[in-house]
Amino acid sequence: MPTNADRSEGAHRRPAGSPIGVKICGIRERSAFDAACEAGADWIGFVFFARSPRCVTPQTVATLLRSEKKARPQTVGLFVKADDSTIERTLSVADLDILQIYDTPARALEIRQKFKRPVWLSCAVTTPIDLPENTMLDGYVIEPRAPADAALPGGNGITLDWSLLRHWQAPSPWMLAGGLTPDNVARALAMSHAPAVDVSSGVETAPGEKSPELVRNFIKNVRGYCAANKR
Repeated sequence: MPTNADRSEGAHRRPAGSPIGVKICGIRERSAFDAACEAGADWIGFVFFARSPRCVTPQTVATLLRSEKKARPQTVGLFVKADDSTIERTLSVADLDILQIYDTPARALEIRQKFKRPVWLSCAVTTPIDLPENTMLDGYVIEPRAPADAALPGGNGITLDWSLLRHWQAPSPWMLAGGLTPDNVARALAMSHAPAVDVSSGVETAPGEKSPELVRNFIKNVRGYCAANKR
């Protein structure tokens, strides 16, 4: 089991020769999990939010993690305005490396202090004024603001104006999310200069149904962008 120091050090780790990190989020099935591991994802995300079509149980996650005998990506648990008992019950079954939080910065910091794991805060952005300027957290997931009538805070397939991020002086590690696909990820990287990317709906054939082929192609295209641009 990783120590707290191991978790913090690895919260934004990169594989050798691949400076842009890749997170595949919303995995529920073994086929997608295996594809992400084999293709070299840096992080695998699991959604613990009942209203999401990507919601998964802690028991399913624990089974997937036990099945992977080789080195695997770090695991990220996504929680939306979750109370301590919900997070505690999840962690008692699935030993996640990182917590991704949809809540206020103050609440995210409370969770970090209580559970002694790196915490990433999901940050909804419409204009540059929404971009964070300081933090005591371990990272940000930058994504477009969900529509007012959206049932989910993320995973809606909406893209951000990537050019908003080009000159942002980020206060901590961050990754770009929202509407990314194998076809547009290279363009998103070129416009945003993101150090990492997070995909969910963009590698699905239906809400919550990950395509192993799309997962592999997404990671392949990120690595191809790195090679072509010497990043």
